[in-house]
Parts: sequence; C-alpha cells; structure tokens
Amino acid sequence: MSIADIARPLSPSSAEPSPPRRRRVGGWIAITIVLVVVGLLGAALSGVAQWDRRDTLDPDSAGPDGGRALAHLLSDRGVTVSVVRDRAAALAAARAGGATLLLPDSPYLSDAVFAELADAADAVVVAQPQSRGVRLLFPGARVAGYGDATPVAPACSLPAARRSGAIVAGAVFTSRGDVTSCYASGDGAALLQRRDGDRRITVIDASELFTNAHLAEHGNAALGVNLLGGLRTVVWYVPTAADSDRTGAAPSIGDLTPGWVSPAIALLLIAGLVAGLWRGRRFGPLVSETLPVTVRAAETTEGRARLYARSRDAVHAADRLRVGALRRLARLLALGPAASADEISDAVADRVATPRAVIRDILIDGVPRSDRELVALSDRLRDLEAAVRAAVRSPGAVPAESERNRP
Repeated sequence: MSIADIARPLSPSSAEPSPPRRRRVGGWIAITIVLVVVGLLGAALSGVAQWDRRDTLDPDSAGPDGGRALAHLLSDRGVTVSVVRDRAAALAAARAGGATLLLPDSPYLSDAVFAELADAADAVVVAQPQSRGVRLLFPGARVAGYGDATPVAPACSLPAARRSGAIVAGAVFTSRGDVTSCYASGDGAALLQRRDGDRRITVIDASELFTNAHLAEHGNAALGVNLLGGLRTVVWYVPTAADSDRTGAAPSIGDLTPGWVSPAIALLLIAGLVAGLWRGRRFGPLVSETLPVTVRAAETTEGRARLYARSRDAVHAADRLRVGALRRLARLLALGPAASADEISDAVADRVATPRAVIRDILIDGVPRSDRELVALSDRLRDLEAAVRAAVRSPGAVPAESERNRP
C-alpha cells in the first residue's frame, strides 16, 4: 500500500463557487421571454376563435364557415346583395320594400327588435334559428333536435324546396297550424314556411347548408338561391354587439359570487407573492467576501486535533500522524511518492541500523489505546524522523538498501 493510497486531504475542500450573476439574470430573462411568447400565442388563439365566430355565414368571408359563395351565386343571377352590419340600416332597407331579409337569431337582439325586423321585410329567412326565433315567428312550433345524417327529399309542396332536391338536415322543428313543413327528418322538419298576407316567413338551420364548405353538396346551393333570390334584393344582416338594445344584462360571475370571494383571492395572491419572494433565490450573497478563503495550516491542524480529542479516536489520530511521518521519511530517503509503507519502513530500518520489527511497530503495526499511548507514539515518530535526518546528513552514513542497488 503506497502513501498516496493511505493519505487523505489535510485541508478542507473549498466550497464550489456560486453561479455567476450573469447566468442567473439570463435565466430570468429566458423565463420572461417564455411567458411573453405564451401570452402572445394565447391572445392569437383567442383572436382566431373570435374571428371564426364572426365569420359564420358572413357574406364577406371566404373561410369555410363564411357565406361569400352564396352571395356570389345570388349576384350572378341578378340579385342585389346588400350587406348590412347596423340594425337601423337593416330596418330601413327592409322597409324600403322588394327585399328578402336574411335574419340571424342573434342574442344581441331583444324579442321586440327581432320581431320588428321580421315584420318589416316582404320575405324573411331566418338562417340561424334558435328556440326564441321559432317561438316568435311560428306560434306553437318548437325545436325538436337534429335530423338524420343522411340526405332527405323535400316531400312538400313548396316550389323552392321541390326544385332544390335533397339536403342533409340540421336542426329540425315541429309546427302547428297552417305551416308548410319540408325535409322531414328525425322528430321534425328541417324547413318551415308560412304566409302572413303577401309576406313569406321561412326558418331553416343553414349554419352548414349555406356555408362555403358545404354549399356544393346535395341541393344546398339551389335551396339557398331559391329561398333568397325570389325578390330583387337580399338584405344580408350581420348583427354586432353595437346593435344590442338589451337594458338588463345577464349577471356576471362577480355578481353571482359572495362579497368575500374577491378579497380572499387578492389575499391569496399577495400571500403567494410574499412566499415566492421569501423562498426564491437571492440575487447575490448577503455579505460581500473574497473567495476562496485561505485558512492557515495551524488553524486546520488545531481544529482537526480538537475533533479527534472530542471523539477519543486515538487510532485515527495515530494514522494521521503516521501518514505525515511516512511522507516526510520517503522524501528524506528519496524513495518517491509511489513507495509503499512497507518499503519505507524497511529503508528506515536499514538507514538507522535498527531491527525492522521495531521500526514497523512505530510506523505501521502499533495501535495506541489511550491518549497517553498516542503521545508516546508521537514522540517516537519525532525521534525516528530526527534519527533518519541525522543519518542522511552524516558523512559516513551507510546508504539504504534501495540506494545500494542503484546503478
């Protein structure tokens, strides 16, 4: 066993340096960039969703849910398509006469305004009906679910439907009274039409039938042109939030929650922020100091000695003393760092002309059991080093066996 194998570090290892401030600042910058990118993506996705909802049956939209294709078909047949995005303008255009009003059942409109718009036009087609619109325009009628996913023939006397052919029904409705029902599917019919004097009122779920993506399927295009192209003008009304006339808005989440919820949420947010600041990493040391710290060898030796004395570990202390002595003796005898403890012990015995068993007991085999024996071992090691040093420096010294074998 060599000295290098039995030696241990004699000074405490220095602490690893803390990461540079630049790296920490770069990490916060990266986190900020990620949060900004996520926020921008969320805003973009939200905008896309709102754009999709706005484009449903919008005559100016070329998207899958838009209605531009149907508007172009009507224009190609000489029908004037007037796109109106204002409630007052839609009402004035409908009252001008000779126009078919394409009226969505929009939640922006109250029952009174919806009925007023429907009564103003010579012909009304409700292309996105809800239960409210069906109830107001067709007394006794109601929404009866959705039709089958297979094309159905009109099976009615309505000329516009008979010329169009089969369609795949969306929402279906039940009716009462003098109402023409076409495209029977499921529990109702996909198209209802009644006459009020010279006026024609039609309800059909065109959310897919009249859109750009499905207009070319089955008889959808023919039905759209036949229902909307009977008069010289089509007033295509696209309502917006500005058209709302509702005075009593629906209660918000804040109105429905108890009064203590908002302060509790604010308190939790403040507590989370304080906890993050408390437990988060600091941006620098509390006390500025120069690293690494240099500790004097005497202080390290004294500290270790106190630890050994407190633990009463005489054997461990003896090993430390022997490691130091073996290293110094090998250096005195020019044996090199690869020499084993046995080789050093034999060389010392040859140099000082002492039995090898005695030297081995001092350097390797002797085990102190008490502090008194440890002090005695320390004295013997000191005396042995002094004897070797004197023998090496003496002019008539006998060379060690390792030196005698050198060429």
